[in-house]
Amino acid sequence: MDPTKAPDFKPPSPNEELSPPTDPQSTIPNSDPIVPYVLADYNASIDAPFNLDSIKKNHKNSSSKHHHKHSSSRKNSSGGTGTRGSHRSQHIPLNASDFQPLSADVSSAEEDTDESTASNSTNNNNKDSGRSNSRTIDEALNEQLKAIDTGVKKYQIADLEEVPHGIVRQARNFDDYEFPTHRFSSGLKDPNKLPLVIVACGSFSPITYLHLRMFEMALDAINEQTRFEVVGGYFSPVNDTYQKPGLAPAYHRVRMGELACERTSSWLMVDAWESLQPTYTRTAKVLDHFNHEINVKRGGVSTTSGEKVGCKIMLLAGGDLIESMGEPNVWADADLHHILGNYGCLIVERTGSDVRSFLLSHDIMYEHRRNVLVIKQLIYNDISSTKVRLFIRRGMSVQYLLPNSVIRYIQEHKLYINQTEPVKQVMGGKE
Repeated sequence: MDPTKAPDFKPPSPNEELSPPTDPQSTIPNSDPIVPYVLADYNASIDAPFNLDSIKKNHKNSSSKHHHKHSSSRKNSSGGTGTRGSHRSQHIPLNASDFQPLSADVSSAEEDTDESTASNSTNNNNKDSGRSNSRTIDEALNEQLKAIDTGVKKYQIADLEEVPHGIVRQARNFDDYEFPTHRFSSGLKDPNKLPLVIVACGSFSPITYLHLRMFEMALDAINEQTRFEVVGGYFSPVNDTYQKPGLAPAYHRVRMGELACERTSSWLMVDAWESLQPTYTRTAKVLDHFNHEINVKRGGVSTTSGEKVGCKIMLLAGGDLIESMGEPNVWADADLHHILGNYGCLIVERTGSDVRSFLLSHDIMYEHRRNVLVIKQLIYNDISSTKVRLFIRRGMSVQYLLPNSVIRYIQEHKLYINQTEPVKQVMGGKE
């Protein structure tokens, strides 16, 4: 959110004590950066000369011992007794077996050998005992039914007319507030991944398909480029004191967000905490709230072994919000260090924006660049809430720009019809 829209905004001064202060770093899990480190970050001698003949000799010796135990094989292939996480050798890998597997889905050659050996042994035992490998249809069906996961998948779309079960509606006053966890994952599914929660702050007046798509784009980027697993996604609508023309009352914006999540998503949620505050809340404090609810109060999430680990909290934002961080006297440096250093940021590029050049030129963002993941839109979507409000005022169609349930809600409550907005905001509106 743009701090200049706060009712009590004043340009921050150096070494200013912010009120309220951000949470101490000790309450925030010490998670890995979102962008994995590369070999150069470890200051390894990657440019040192190497002996090709000795590499081939070591590789040949390693390959000849694949039938031994795993511990022995790994020791020989690494050329030493190094522990997991250390470099196998100081040479450029020549074979896929020299690379460290990225996940449990990638098995080593030793594991493949053991599996094939075990399979052959099983087949021989079956033949010797005279038992048939064929299974009855009933047995096969029973095994398939056991393997079916009845949980809702992220790619499944809820029926528009379906009445959602187990949905927690957000309160209209702070006394009745409860943090929504009805779609929060109870634990990690991949033992090699770390938990991550995505939070988007904004006005969402109204919520559009671009806001929803940003989460899906972030989900794809995280799954493909990082070692994190998304366990929850939250919209956090801003407080009514946020001074922006076209802002509908907070309870309407929260309800439209709930309808959009209920009808089009199986993993996104809306949290009304920020909207229920008595005044504008800085983005750094909003992220502190999510960290307090998820990591401090609930202890994070469970791993596949049952151990509790803290979740990494990351801010999801568009390129225009990030560029505002470079404007002088807008964001306090202490808040930027807190947001980017202790939490992290997922930035979705928009048409005409050059986020990577901005990261290079901004000192604080460059310092925390490992905690910033830039997400490129493969199919550009420039739907803006400002333009949607303009279309509604002009009596134009907004079909296919936002979910049908949100359109019906706007029509029923006659939102945005009799409002006026500055021409400059309408022409340049990106939110």
